[in-house]
Amino acid sequence: MKAVCPGSFDPVTMGHVDIFERAAAQFDEVTVLVTANPHKNSGLFSVEERKDLIARSVAHLGNVRVDNWGGLLVDYTTAHRVTALVKGLRSSLDYEYELPMAQMNRRLSGVDTFFLLTDEKYGYISSTLCKEVARYGGDISGLLPPHVAEAVRAKYA
Repeated sequence: MKAVCPGSFDPVTMGHVDIFERAAAQFDEVTVLVTANPHKNSGLFSVEERKDLIARSVAHLGNVRVDNWGGLLVDYTTAHRVTALVKGLRSSLDYEYELPMAQMNRRLSGVDTFFLLTDEKYGYISSTLCKEVARYGGDISGLLPPHVAEAVRAKYA
């Protein structure tokens, strides 16, 4: 069974990597899909930079690949015969945000969304918070894969 983990991943965090690893254990093939979010600003990293950072973060997972898409997610899932979406949930706020999208995706394409609860050690981590901490010189060690933390620091240097 093929699954997609969609998101902006600007940047990819340890919480994201945990979800990718857990999805890889459940599905035959997992694609981490860098998508455009119209509600977020342009981003710290380009799509290509994000793809590279993610690829390096999941290199240890043989059934995970990285791609990007700028259109409707259901068009991607249909074109690539994907049967499942996988999303991580940190809190009920994430659920409230994700639920209508999951229902619309199912209505449009029949694809099901699987929600994985974030490991409690990553529940407070978000890409936005990591960027904010880094912007002001705070320690982001352990929140992001080491090569990603280095790339974030370099952006704010």
